[in-house]
Amino acid sequence: MMEDKRDVTQQSLRAARPMSAPPQFLFWWVVGLFVIAVIAAITGYLAYRNEGRLVALAPVAMAVVILVPVLTLALAIVFRRSLPRAFALWLLLAFAIIAAIGGFVGIGYYRDQLPPRYQTELITPLPFLRSFLPPTPIGGSVPTVIAPTGGPSALDLLLGDPTATPEEVIEPSATPTEAPASPTPTNEATATLEPEATGTLTPPTEQPTEVSIVPTQAPPPTDVPAQTSVALNLPVSAYNGGFRYERQGWNNCGPANAAMVLSYYGWQGDQDVAATYLKPDREDKNVSPGEIVRFINDQSFVRALTRVGGDLTLIKAFVAAGFPVITEVGGLLYEGDNWVGHYRTIVGYDDSQQVLRVYDTWLGIGDGDGITIPYDEFDTTWQTFNRIFIVVYEPDRESNVVSILGNLADVNLAAEHALDVARQEARTDPQNPFVWFNVGASLARLERYDEAQHAFDEATRLRLPFRMLWYQFYSFETYFNVGRYDDVLGLVNSNLTNGGNYVEETYYWQGRVFAARGQTSDARAAFQRAIGRNPSFAAAQDALNELGGA
Repeated sequence: MMEDKRDVTQQSLRAARPMSAPPQFLFWWVVGLFVIAVIAAITGYLAYRNEGRLVALAPVAMAVVILVPVLTLALAIVFRRSLPRAFALWLLLAFAIIAAIGGFVGIGYYRDQLPPRYQTELITPLPFLRSFLPPTPIGGSVPTVIAPTGGPSALDLLLGDPTATPEEVIEPSATPTEAPASPTPTNEATATLEPEATGTLTPPTEQPTEVSIVPTQAPPPTDVPAQTSVALNLPVSAYNGGFRYERQGWNNCGPANAAMVLSYYGWQGDQDVAATYLKPDREDKNVSPGEIVRFINDQSFVRALTRVGGDLTLIKAFVAAGFPVITEVGGLLYEGDNWVGHYRTIVGYDDSQQVLRVYDTWLGIGDGDGITIPYDEFDTTWQTFNRIFIVVYEPDRESNVVSILGNLADVNLAAEHALDVARQEARTDPQNPFVWFNVGASLARLERYDEAQHAFDEATRLRLPFRMLWYQFYSFETYFNVGRYDDVLGLVNSNLTNGGNYVEETYYWQGRVFAARGQTSDARAAFQRAIGRNPSFAAAQDALNELGGA
């Protein structure tokens, strides 16, 4: 009994004894982790607030990943006398194992699960990650299409005398910034809009939204100030203020530019509102000019139209008259050695400095009045998209737009003008793949597919950047219409392996080939994938309905 009482007493004393303090190593380790977490949270918040993108958190995360092991090992060395002899060594080994497992799992997640917008963003601060992505097409270009044998070559068709060299058939011309200029504006205008007639095989996004403006009577005087231009009496410089700048989200230049030009007219939405309509799938690689036009016409109180074959005189005329203009350009603009397409909003120009003033949703607005881009540099990047532009205007100023457009008010005349320009540039620079693509695209717009195919053959032979097929689909349309189905699928397969699987038109043209070959179930699945990428893609829905699909 006495021993039992003694045991109970000792247990009571142990229970009443205060707990010993935690080891100093553990105490300071927890304090250190807390301090790192607080600093990381504040830094991360400020970085994200400044950048507006998750990629801004990457340096903060990397710093935390490095600092935690460094803190732990440093404390293990400081308190080594109160810790097991090999404690620091075991910590080092543990962190090495964690890093190896984390790297393996992280790279796999980055490559296979992370949405492309985050993959691309992370490459900027961590360029080594590019090596873990699937390879792009060989040389970073569209695969070469083998032209059919026995027919005329592109040079035969486009350069006139098939025995002449390109130099022998060059016609005297001015530089692209001066000529060939757009047709001289007519003196007709109070205009009405008439839909462009389209056949069953027209492109699904751009042509159906282009409309010819048919002049019906003489116009009132335009708002173009009188001063220096020979054709339009333009001022030496002009600038339009009143735009709300939008810093684009990832791959969101289309919605951001649409929101900017609409803000000029008082629209209160932002790029997220525009993106809800324009790209329901956030990973969508492309918003075409036709889609932007349709969005503006359907969702706002102003009007928009798009044309190819523009020139700097035309752009300056619109700016001087107070019209916002969006242009699509391409080049090595933002991702090092990778060619990419991009939209820019023109807000001003200055002939004395030979520059345009541009609101760029990625590069910014410079001193607040737009970044300055020399005329020749801008035209080079604009050429890659056949000098396409979107002009946005109030309905009651349509006559002014007609007056400035001149013959380009008619979509077919605009395509013919773009064809003339592209042919001239092909004669001057026959090794430029973009001018051959422009020849083909202009011919396709005119439904002259037999000729267009040879221009596209030449463009692919000269190595177009692979992203070209994210943005323009006239080569798909052309090869389909001349029955070169294998070539269409070759371009489709190229897109499916380089990010173009997030472009709904890729599946649309795949479905068209399957349907033409009688592979109804495959065609239905392709059209459904296209609609899944963009539920408002009417051409794919129409094609699916024709197959009897839901």
